[in-house]
Amino acid sequence: MLRDRLNEEMKAAMKARDEVRLSAIRLVRSSVKNREIEARRELSEQEVTEVVSSLVKQRRESIRMFGEAGRTDLVEKEERELQVLLGFLPQQLTREEIGGLVASAIAETGAQGVKDMGRVMKALMPHVAGRADGSLVSAIVKEQLA
Repeated sequence: MLRDRLNEEMKAAMKARDEVRLSAIRLVRSSVKNREIEARRELSEQEVTEVVSSLVKQRRESIRMFGEAGRTDLVEKEERELQVLLGFLPQQLTREEIGGLVASAIAETGAQGVKDMGRVMKALMPHVAGRADGSLVSAIVKEQLA
């Protein structure tokens, strides 16, 4: 289970004195705890994966913004944290795999054009959650519907 793996990885990072890894894991654990407090229950494995996924998305956005501002020191830090976070997500889908899932979702929903994108995304997201970047999935759906 991901929660147990986070605890074990945190202990290992403490022993190895790996500050970047420890910081990233603590961030995940606190985000999960905050989400549990909001929900007033323990999160499922899927929900923990969603928390990690949202943190990955935040890191990617930070990297982009720091890069535009010329802050290479912060870009490097965020990239190291991103690599740690990606280690807690399931194997990421390739563009071709996403394309295949999009094609089957389009067939399943009977989508005719870009106006049906919402239906396709709704059918597709449970299959790709945590395994693909949402903006990439969205772009592939647009390509195939156009």
